[in-house]
Amino acid sequence: MNMFEKKMGNKRGQVTIFIIMGIVIVAFTILVYTFYPKIKTTLGVEESNPQSYFQLCMEEKFSETIAKISAQGGSINPDLYSSYKEVKIGYLGYTGEYFSTSVVQIPMLMQHLKREIKEGLSKTAIECFNSLQESYVGKGYGVERQSGNERVNFFKNKIEVVYNYPFTFTKGEEVQRYDSFIIRLNNNLYELALIANDILYDESTLGDSDIEEKMIYNPNIKVERILKESGDKVYIITDRKTEDEFWFAIRSQSWAGGILLDV
Repeated sequence: MNMFEKKMGNKRGQVTIFIIMGIVIVAFTILVYTFYPKIKTTLGVEESNPQSYFQLCMEEKFSETIAKISAQGGSINPDLYSSYKEVKIGYLGYTGEYFSTSVVQIPMLMQHLKREIKEGLSKTAIECFNSLQESYVGKGYGVERQSGNERVNFFKNKIEVVYNYPFTFTKGEEVQRYDSFIIRLNNNLYELALIANDILYDESTLGDSDIEEKMIYNPNIKVERILKESGDKVYIITDRKTEDEFWFAIRSQSWAGGILLDV
């Protein structure tokens, strides 16, 4: 074999090696992309995330609580309510006298909503914290847990609950400390409650509210008013984009004999 043939043979060998290496790299990349989460867990690189664990544990109850509060005038168990479609809709404004404007039943609606949310989630939060602790103890961690408090924050299109309950997880020299846990839900209760407050003010001062005007100034919001024979008014405020709703009842300037104020 002459020198030229040897060189060509070497080059073919090098090309073959490069092709094989290329195939191996591509195959490895595909395997890593497909199985990386499992690989990380197996190697212990990624332990369970306490924040994600708590959010997932609370998610269903969070959604249920907001849905219930939103359908019942802002209360989990309203004391004074009007029934509509088999739902107990709490009165935000009420009067038992004819020809009188309603009296505001919940003067500080936003603060009331925050209290109801905390109350509605309290039992489940304790259960989820207990479950989180048991999960880490089962993995061989020491768990130090402290009592704390909760805070509800409203944002446009989002509700956030912050649990300031410090947890410390230790295993050997590894120490994980979490001072708070946050759960979030995409819901526009904040804006809907603001409009409900405006309507409540109108009803308590004027005896009625111009819902068409409300929708002109808030084009993303739909306001419906159902007039019952009892004289009760059921308001339904809906976010046109998200379809989030807030229902509440008003009894204001009711006429005797079941005569309706509006048609």
